[in-house]
Amino acid sequence: MSALSAKIRKARELRVEAGGFVFTVLRPTPLEREEKIRGDSAARGILSLVIGWENVTEGDLIPGGDPHPLPFDAEACAEWLSDRPDLFAGIADAVVKGFEAHVLKIEDALKN
Repeated sequence: MSALSAKIRKARELRVEAGGFVFTVLRPTPLEREEKIRGDSAARGILSLVIGWENVTEGDLIPGGDPHPLPFDAEACAEWLSDRPDLFAGIADAVVKGFEAHVLKIEDALKN
């Protein structure tokens, strides 16, 4: 990924607090919304937009796991969140609201 692409992507990052954890998610682009969030696989599409976490331990993911923070693992995160609707709901809500706010900005810019 080019440095400029990385900056564009970074500008789309949202921090989401859910269940005492902090997740980093990407606000979807309109194209990603069409590809990932519409239809029957919307939940999986939202899971693919989670790109980071803070202070998540193996013990949070599995009983008896190590108590030290883990580096982000997208596959493990998707597996964990797919079984934690209490956490997933807050993340999904933030992704949808982030997209809606972006669309409103675009619409306002077009009006001017």
